[in-house]
Amino acid sequence: MRENNPHILGTEKVGKLLLEYSIPAIIGMTLTSLYNIIDSVFIGHGVGAMAISGLAISFPLMNLLVAFCTLVGVGGATISSIRLGQKDTDGAEKVLGNVTVLCVINSIFYGGITLLFLDQILFFFGASHDTLPYARDFMQIILIGSPVTYVMIGLNNIMRATGYPRKAMLSSMLTVGCNIILAPVFIFWLGWGIRGAATATILSQFAGMVWVLSHFMQEKSYIRFKKGIFKLRKRIIENIFSIGMSPFLMNVCASAIVIIFNKSLLLYGGDLAIGAYGILNRLLMLFVMVIMGLTMGMQPIVGYNHGAHKFDRVKQTLKYCMIAGGCITSLGFVFSELFPNLVVNMFTDDKELTALARTGLQIGVLMFPFVGIQIVISSFFQSIGKAKISIFLSLSRQLLYLLPCLLLLPHWWGLNGIWLSMPVSDLLAFITACLMLAHHIKNLNKITEV
Repeated sequence: MRENNPHILGTEKVGKLLLEYSIPAIIGMTLTSLYNIIDSVFIGHGVGAMAISGLAISFPLMNLLVAFCTLVGVGGATISSIRLGQKDTDGAEKVLGNVTVLCVINSIFYGGITLLFLDQILFFFGASHDTLPYARDFMQIILIGSPVTYVMIGLNNIMRATGYPRKAMLSSMLTVGCNIILAPVFIFWLGWGIRGAATATILSQFAGMVWVLSHFMQEKSYIRFKKGIFKLRKRIIENIFSIGMSPFLMNVCASAIVIIFNKSLLLYGGDLAIGAYGILNRLLMLFVMVIMGLTMGMQPIVGYNHGAHKFDRVKQTLKYCMIAGGCITSLGFVFSELFPNLVVNMFTDDKELTALARTGLQIGVLMFPFVGIQIVISSFFQSIGKAKISIFLSLSRQLLYLLPCLLLLPHWWGLNGIWLSMPVSDLLAFITACLMLAHHIKNLNKITEV
């Protein structure tokens, strides 16, 4: 298969395309998740159990950072693949230029404001006087390096969506490889502690950014940097933000939920309960990131064929992804229930933290097999430009179901009620997504018959 020809998305076998596009993305997203896990493992054993809790306090800020990044990157990737499906190469290049400029603007805006009020924000997010120094030291470095993060992630999405899934995978492999080498050097050898972990992260992403930028500067790239594409265009920005709003709001809501999680955990379990959630979150995100890689592979296939009105190929791609998504999170469920100690002991040898994390993990994954399907369905609507539906599905788990559970269940079951809120909201969000999809497929079938 010629990887640099996006028009095969409308002719090649769907199963082959999905493997070609999803496997590199899955590898890339898995490596990104391992990237975070490695940081946590090094911090847990090199700095201490309280540093794990401090790192968990930073999760909402990290989610917000990702939110502003995906607002531009994911929206731009979707629009560019649709443009290519319409044979509009010039339009796809203008999207590339606008995404580049918006990534820089968003990073300066987010990073600058957050740095000014960092301590106040961290206290609001659930930090105590014991965990604040760790969270502050980590986030200061991450925020200063946010322009690097935004450009690397944003343009990597464009690279994948415009016919280069393997090169996009190599970007992630490069950043993870650099982090594995640099993190232990900075944390253990130089003794920089949690600041060393953050520094290793930014330097690794800088290497990835250089790789991605070099791709779009090459003449042989299908779309590339050209004079005039960096002028911001109102229509392109509106389209990017419209599509990117779904993952943006999902990450914003995830941040809000983590804040409530942290405050509830601090109330019912103390600082170490927050650290336990940090461990739980790192593990479950590994499987979620695999699903995200799957949907990244799905996105250009669905976007192109939807733009070309090849609806049978759209439905076939969705079917394969739903089956794969359910299998992936089912694997996470089995692994978490059967081997919880194996997972937790990777992060810490503190007995109290281990016990808290083990209990939270086994309760939290009870409905995890359904999560993969729900994520695929939400991403499907995003891929075909149904932004409002995608936004609703993205928010349903967080706001409609998880938030009420977090406010009610702990009153009855304490700390276990916090863990229990996760599977309850997972099941309800899955049912909602299936109902929305059934309605859409029914309408799509009517169009196909006509």
